[in-house]
Amino acid sequence: MKSKSTSKPLKICLLTYRGNPTCGGQGVYIKHLSKALVDIGHSVDVISGPPYPHLDPKVKLHKLPSLDLYNPEHLFRPKRISDLARPINMYEFLNVCTGSFPEPFTFGERVYSYLKKHRNNYDIVHDNQCLSYGIGRLAQKVMPTIVTIHHPITVDQMEDYKVAKTLLQKYRVFRWYSFIRMQMKVARKFSHIVTVSEFTKKDIAKEFSLDENIFRVVHNGINNEYFYPVQNGPRPENSIIVTNSADTPLKGLNFLLEAVAQIRQKQSVKLTVIGQPKKNGIIENLVAKLGVSDIVHFTGRIANEEFADYYAKATVAVVPSLYEGFGIPAAEAMACGVPLITTSGGALPEAEIMVALAGVTESSVGFAAGSTSETVSSWVSPLVMSWMVSLAGVATAPPRQIVPLRPAQGASRGVPKRAVIRLLQSTPPTIRLVSSRPTLPPAS
Repeated sequence: MKSKSTSKPLKICLLTYRGNPTCGGQGVYIKHLSKALVDIGHSVDVISGPPYPHLDPKVKLHKLPSLDLYNPEHLFRPKRISDLARPINMYEFLNVCTGSFPEPFTFGERVYSYLKKHRNNYDIVHDNQCLSYGIGRLAQKVMPTIVTIHHPITVDQMEDYKVAKTLLQKYRVFRWYSFIRMQMKVARKFSHIVTVSEFTKKDIAKEFSLDENIFRVVHNGINNEYFYPVQNGPRPENSIIVTNSADTPLKGLNFLLEAVAQIRQKQSVKLTVIGQPKKNGIIENLVAKLGVSDIVHFTGRIANEEFADYYAKATVAVVPSLYEGFGIPAAEAMACGVPLITTSGGALPEAEIMVALAGVTESSVGFAAGSTSETVSSWVSPLVMSWMVSLAGVATAPPRQIVPLRPAQGASRGVPKRAVIRLLQSTPPTIRLVSSRPTLPPAS
């Protein structure tokens, strides 16, 4: 049900330096955030660089063109040579040629120039993790501006460094992530920052040297028009599903593929990957190397309406990420009622608890513990992932100890009728599950 805001409607401008509707999360986040704000009575415009998001008809899109040098149709080449006559475009072109990622900086300069001329059109501006110098100037000199940081990009950088084997590869990682220094400086100019989880708040504050008190946590939500339990009879056996929105080391799909390769030596197993790997990329090459192409199916891009049916046809969903700022794939799987196994990378445990307390799930949940992404990546291995999948019922592995837990006080409304149990191991990883008991037992 839509509820109108009781305060005066605002004229809001949402910024996203790229709004790809089919890859990564920025376009999806902006689409749903803008629609939700319009639905409660605000006026919302979106300013985006290419690729542009798909928005609700009630939201106006202002396209802020760039050279769009990552467009496969003209990869690393401007459409027109004459475009390089503008200094900002030449800067973008030269930086892409030398291996850096200039889009946050160049988008910020363009949007600063645009909003200086249109400052009277809006009451407030919301930046979606661009954190460029231009947006910093906008906040200080032009108009009220807030920012959402979903997770510290330094985590992505660290994981990419671990994968890089040669000095040249490490230098390329350094060049690509050179924009992080700008983001750290600009973040310190804001008096208030929005983020999506308590865990991420602490990580961003640490990585960016910020005071935790300036953060306000607003958890992401799940659209239950698309993500809900589908009753299609008993679940099939030995069928695993994973959502892979980005072909990057941080998502941990390589560990799951290696685990599946081990499991098939003992029994039949099938893995469905919602998404498509990069052509000749790490994942595509690993599938070939492991010889699992016959049991691993990539769906490619699917419509939102198809997710619930895919989850209904799976024995278990797995989220093998080394780090998640919130963990939307885990929350979506829980909303669809599929048994779930995750690592504890980043805010995944927090996301699972929030979904459970909201009462939108009847899912079983398991996750492997680790306090930081570094800790997680140090022990997530094919053996561990294989053991995790076994616990979900694809194979068998007995727990050592079970300790019932009491739900949080004041959270009785919407708590699933499941008993939360903790499977404690003497050494990491620890696996936690939500079992299928009908009532919550007293705490021990």
